[in-house]
Amino acid sequence: MTTTFDALGVSTDLVEALARDGITTPFPIQALTIPDALAGRDVLGRARTGSGKTLAFGLPILERAGRADPGRPRALVLVPTRELASQVKDVLAPLGKQRDRRVAAFYGGTKIDRQIERLRKGVDVVIGTPGRIIDLMERRELALSDIEVLVLDEADRMSDMGFMPQVQKILYRVESDPQTMLFSATLDGSVNQIVRRYLRDPVHHAVGAEEPTVDEMEHRFLYVHEMDKVKVVAAIASGAERMLVFVNTKRGADRLLRQLRQEGVKAGTIHGDLRQGMRERALADFASGKLPVLVATDVAARGLHIDGVDVVVHYDPPEDHKAYLHRSGRTARAGESGVAVMLMLWNQENDVRVIQRRLGLSEPIVEVFSNDPRLADLRSWDPDVEAVSA
Repeated sequence: MTTTFDALGVSTDLVEALARDGITTPFPIQALTIPDALAGRDVLGRARTGSGKTLAFGLPILERAGRADPGRPRALVLVPTRELASQVKDVLAPLGKQRDRRVAAFYGGTKIDRQIERLRKGVDVVIGTPGRIIDLMERRELALSDIEVLVLDEADRMSDMGFMPQVQKILYRVESDPQTMLFSATLDGSVNQIVRRYLRDPVHHAVGAEEPTVDEMEHRFLYVHEMDKVKVVAAIASGAERMLVFVNTKRGADRLLRQLRQEGVKAGTIHGDLRQGMRERALADFASGKLPVLVATDVAARGLHIDGVDVVVHYDPPEDHKAYLHRSGRTARAGESGVAVMLMLWNQENDVRVIQRRLGLSEPIVEVFSNDPRLADLRSWDPDVEAVSA
């Protein structure tokens, strides 16, 4: 049965603000968690990136958190990456204006002096990465004694990236007794330790599988020739609205970006060596459709929240089947589906076959050249027809 934000208990001004952006029907994780969060319960949500978690915790924050004194925020949202911090801020800041609540993001790669100046003016809702939050605390510019609502978003990613000791250090310094919400795709290991130690009688909600499944997307395995490989990517891009291309190294990302631009493809890139402003600009242009192609390394793409990706290309084979699913799952977000494309050179067949076996995929490996018209419409191309295995 379809529900509404109003029926979940969200106030009229916020409901109207959401409606102006075309958001009228809650995603499942929002419908499940918002009533409990508004009631002040600790919430443990299992949901993947792209399931609508930001509003699931953001709306209750804006309903419950008060106005802050300088350097003493009322709500803290911890996230694993700069990109996710910026994206969460972009969702919540406009809604915060409806409540006269100041929302700001704090992360490394940008000048800390500006962030300190912002804190001194007063920020009600702080969104930040663990490292920068600790920096601000150690400079005595940020105190956590007034926190009313605490959120750990993408907790599994924070664990994967080695941030859990920093997260625990921050949680230990929270002197108040806040409502705590934790969202994660998986709830094992160090994430479970955080849950047991810091959440009080949490209500559990889960949406979807813990990881993307092979059934949530189409798969194409293409045997390409090294001198033709970039042109194959360009041919696929010609039929894609929004395409994410994964490479294994930062140098490889820069090289592929240059080559795609030489082929006339509008593309951007994100990786760890880029200045934060360049990363944010590339992400914003990709999300808006200004750049239809984004070349990314695995680490830089962690935590990305971009809907409407219809094609993911594995330009370099992923490390293993789990990495293949994590990359490819970016086409299977918010109920949508897409196409995952693995490109394979002659000496990479064994690695690709192992990934296929682990995932239970039987799709053939098809030899293609960049002038193949089927590349522009991979979804409607049945690879079982006229398949030529490498």
